[in-house]
Amino acid sequence: MTQPKAAARYRGVFPVVPTIFDATGALDLAGQLRCVDFMIDAGSNGLCILANFSEQFALSDDERERLTRAILEHVDGRVPVIVTTTHFSSQVCAARSRAAQEAGAAMVMVMPPYHGATIRIGEAGIRTFFQRVSDAITIPVMIQDAPVSGTTLSAAFLARLANEVERVSYFKIEVPQAAAKLRELIALGGDAIEGPWDGEEAITLHADLEAGATGSMTGGGYPDGIRRIVDAWFAGDVETATRHYQEWLPLINCENRQGGLATAKALMKEGGIIASDAVREPFAPMHPETRASLLRIARRLDPLVLRWAR
Repeated sequence: MTQPKAAARYRGVFPVVPTIFDATGALDLAGQLRCVDFMIDAGSNGLCILANFSEQFALSDDERERLTRAILEHVDGRVPVIVTTTHFSSQVCAARSRAAQEAGAAMVMVMPPYHGATIRIGEAGIRTFFQRVSDAITIPVMIQDAPVSGTTLSAAFLARLANEVERVSYFKIEVPQAAAKLRELIALGGDAIEGPWDGEEAITLHADLEAGATGSMTGGGYPDGIRRIVDAWFAGDVETATRHYQEWLPLINCENRQGGLATAKALMKEGGIIASDAVREPFAPMHPETRASLLRIARRLDPLVLRWAR
């Protein structure tokens, strides 16, 4: 069993903050800030904003800037915040990353450059891309290794980036057989791999912790539940961590396989934290039966999200 590195600056549960819209699809900044307060009170070690689960691809540049500024000012250093700055252009991504750092971000998360179903960049171009981003900032860069980019990033290539590109030191691995890739990445990258992290709504969390993951980036609806698993694991109590994972796995599975990015908002609306759980078109609202199933599963666990605002 691979042991986590004690020297990591950031570790633990860093859930994705959903973007809160009103019923018309406009940003609801008041609801957004209540969402953030809940997520901190629920035990998040840190937060990630503007990720795919934040519907970042449905936001305008102006909305991204407004959200970044409003959230970072409201958090005011209570927890570290990762800002997703993904863009195909290295110039734009570097500028976004620099702006995020200036606003108070602790880290940026970036996917490799891609566009549509067919436009991809080879390893030499990807290395140059991350070098440009790294040169623009002084905070860590997390590479998001996810199927949505359609770009294969081998563990050997990621380890090389960690050793050759100064700011690249965190990796969110959410591809099939993530645990095996995390083990290989840690073995190949050594001390350059400061943060090998789990993703994909914690559906592979237990296996990824066994492989040496030191952080988990999940959905935002129940950080308190994920903390029980991760805290027990890092305390060396594998039996308790396993029991908690088994308890919360039905809810994790429901989010990962059924509710998707609408899950956290559905839970937050049910708990009275936000007024609207709208997702932005062309996404469709969560099916009523899916929502009913989600809430049945959640109520058995009594997560803070359902009582924080009561």
